Amino acid sequence: MKNKVKAYRFPIILLISIVIGSIVGLLLGKDAAVIKPLGDLFINLLFMIVVPLVFFTISSAIASMDSMKRLGKIMGSMLTVFIVTGIIASVFMLIATVIFQPGSGVDIPLSQPESTQEEASFSEQLVETFTVPDFVDIFSRENMLALIIFSVLIGVATGLTGEKGRPFATFLSSGAEVFMKIIQLVMYYAPIGLGAYFAALVGEFGADFIGDYAKAVLVYYPVSILYFAIGFTLYAFIAGGKKGIVRFWKNILSPAATSLGTGSSIASLPVNLQAAKRIGVPKDIRETILPLGATIHMDGSCLSAMLKIAFVFGVFNKDFTGIDTFLTAIGICLLSGIVMSGIPGGGFMGEMMIITLYGLPMEALPIISAIGVVVDPPATMVNVTGDTVSSMLVTRQMEGKDWMEKAEEPEAMT
Repeated sequence: MKNKVKAYRFPIILLISIVIGSIVGLLLGKDAAVIKPLGDLFINLLFMIVVPLVFFTISSAIASMDSMKRLGKIMGSMLTVFIVTGIIASVFMLIATVIFQPGSGVDIPLSQPESTQEEASFSEQLVETFTVPDFVDIFSRENMLALIIFSVLIGVATGLTGEKGRPFATFLSSGAEVFMKIIQLVMYYAPIGLGAYFAALVGEFGADFIGDYAKAVLVYYPVSILYFAIGFTLYAFIAGGKKGIVRFWKNILSPAATSLGTGSSIASLPVNLQAAKRIGVPKDIRETILPLGATIHMDGSCLSAMLKIAFVFGVFNKDFTGIDTFLTAIGICLLSGIVMSGIPGGGFMGEMMIITLYGLPMEALPIISAIGVVVDPPATMVNVTGDTVSSMLVTRQMEGKDWMEKAEEPEAMT
């Protein structure tokens, strides 16, 4: 019990600070705006760090994947499964948000004007979205997709350079560690920053704002449980038929409980590897997919990202309808799932990406961050167990439909 409390200590502290801030806002009303600068300071610190953090984490992760050549087929199958399951999770939550409309009770006016730039053609928009005309433009958070592509290219080029690229790979890895540490340092201030921000927010918009959060939570928990029960059962059936379902449910409860107890995909990895082994997933597949999946495959994060997008659209009274809006939201869910790290209370990078790609005001960041804190336990559980069933799907694609029979004897002897 103590370990569980310790694992969730920081999210609990954040939640308490948000509750205290909300109470202060209710008591002081509009006078609570006097402490809003304390919240703005926290937001500015996060946005100051996001560009180098995204660059170093993505480029260093790709630069270190030198085993991908040997396991190219596994990687290709893995990425296909990750993308397809991520899209399904996003659509699953999209349907729920369209039905229940979280965040629709309060209308916060946008603090920055809508863009007035001339309408560009689709091809021009694509070019502007994925590239920039000058190197210095990469360092603007308004060009986040271009930054991600640049980071991927740097990582790939570093890995392909071989021995001569190793010093640079070390630099990238070191940079990633340094900026993750900076995030940790900034997060020590998060309880004060979020508390102050929510005091000002609730003080201005009242109790209806709190009711919107309750509605968002009531949407997320049942949807995530349904996805876990129905979606993963279906994936297990596709991977191994009735036997796949039996093996999955027989072995998945331990990783699920561990992920709930630790709040971390990485901390759940040893237990998840054991579960995959007992299910019959071959060694090379499970030891490739599960470690990578702990950081780049997060169905639970796709679910929460869609909820955050719908919520912030509702709060800022933006129109969350139309195929273009929905496709963009699904794409952002996949991207935010890829950049989210497997640490307790993580996800700020994905949240910053939602804000920057939609051109929302900075005030939207703490609003959706609070959702991330509340839904973190079930999101982590779906993330971890999603990796296990994905390894089963990849094995089915690699080894054929009778892979479970092939695996029974060798795995039993190990």
